[in-house]
Amino acid sequence: MSIPSAVKSTPIEGRQQLIDYLAAGEKPREAWRIGTEHEKFGFRTDDLKPPAFEGERGICALLEGIAARHGWEIAREGETPVALIRDKANITLEPAGQLELSGAPLETIHQTCCEVNSHLEEVRSVADGLGLGFLGMGFQPKWRRDEMPWMPKGRYRIMREYMPKVGNLGLDMMTRTCTVQVNLDFSSEADMVKKFRTSLALQPIATALFADSPFTDGRPNGYLSYRSHVWEDTDPDRTGMLDFVFADGFGYERYVDYALGVPMYFSYQDGRYIDLAGQDFRRFMAGDLSALPGMKATMKDWADHLTTAFPEVRLKQYLEMRGADGGPWNRLCALPALWVGLLYDDDALDAAWDLVKDFSMAERHALRNGAPKQALKLPFRHGTVLDLARETLKIAAQGLARRARLNRNGADERIYLEPLLEIAEAGQTPAERKLELFHGAWGGSVDPVFREFAY
Repeated sequence: MSIPSAVKSTPIEGRQQLIDYLAAGEKPREAWRIGTEHEKFGFRTDDLKPPAFEGERGICALLEGIAARHGWEIAREGETPVALIRDKANITLEPAGQLELSGAPLETIHQTCCEVNSHLEEVRSVADGLGLGFLGMGFQPKWRRDEMPWMPKGRYRIMREYMPKVGNLGLDMMTRTCTVQVNLDFSSEADMVKKFRTSLALQPIATALFADSPFTDGRPNGYLSYRSHVWEDTDPDRTGMLDFVFADGFGYERYVDYALGVPMYFSYQDGRYIDLAGQDFRRFMAGDLSALPGMKATMKDWADHLTTAFPEVRLKQYLEMRGADGGPWNRLCALPALWVGLLYDDDALDAAWDLVKDFSMAERHALRNGAPKQALKLPFRHGTVLDLARETLKIAAQGLARRARLNRNGADERIYLEPLLEIAEAGQTPAERKLELFHGAWGGSVDPVFREFAY
């Protein structure tokens, strides 16, 4: 979501403005949309190495080829192409060249799945000629951190310097993870609070169902969602389960206070990123930063700052569901279907909240901390996470049925839950399936994953 240009240069006079900015995201139900984002790993088809930015077969050549062939506009940082824009969708680069589609705000999952499919076809139409392929998983299965390229973006240079100061796995988060997430709307502060609490408590269920990152450096890593584990050792100031969301009185104001406490990364001024890593946003509001003497934060700075917090669910002018590993195209449609089914139907939202409202803080943390390693087999109360997942999927399916958004063939959006229903039926995550192959047909090699699971 972009900020109206009139707002960008608006100086911040006080905290209320920051609260009002979040509240400005409120929309009537008929205006609710679905914004899906996914990342994927590029690889060279001959040697499986991640492509560098430069060169005949590089990421830059890919971006320019997609722009020329499919009518995207190139966005640049200085002279360097760093993103593509078309209508309300963007194609952007993660730090090691993972290609991200930030989809347009759409009305139905049918539209979302069409968007994902056409995007993958557009990418393939150019990538094939460059000898590049793309893989959807949660964590880079083969290459070491020091073998990953870095994209020439100023924001990433600042984060690359700062990450090792605050956690051990932040550079892995940047260069070796991929996710799929969905951005969803709310109608009021109360609606936001209910959706935030419900989705935050259920986020480990999504982590378990989508778990697809069992390999590191070509070997099993002992996890099913290593991507999710990476976030546990990235930066405690800006990640986690946000216990305050469940406290009485939670709302926009409390989230603003949380975000103000998140240390800064940068400010984007006159086309370049100013390194403000570790600085206090409140001091920036007061014009009290030595790197920007006398300069005060604007609403554009606030919007940028909100993107530098990385909790499991994130509030901007919409709510972002951030718990899932990347995966194949059918799970890129399944993730928004899951959350739309749970959150965009009132009865489903009530049922989902009833499922989680008596979880204690200790139980929520046990789910968050246990899901990366045990996923669906994680014990919970008198059963396992698999039991929770099956109940969650039942509620989501009922919500999608009541939404009754039909495609040309008369099918509603429940069709997109099929991959998750199969996972729940088998009680086996995508990661466990790949581990079976690794120890069996693949003969102890991860290389076949690039062939058998590429888009």
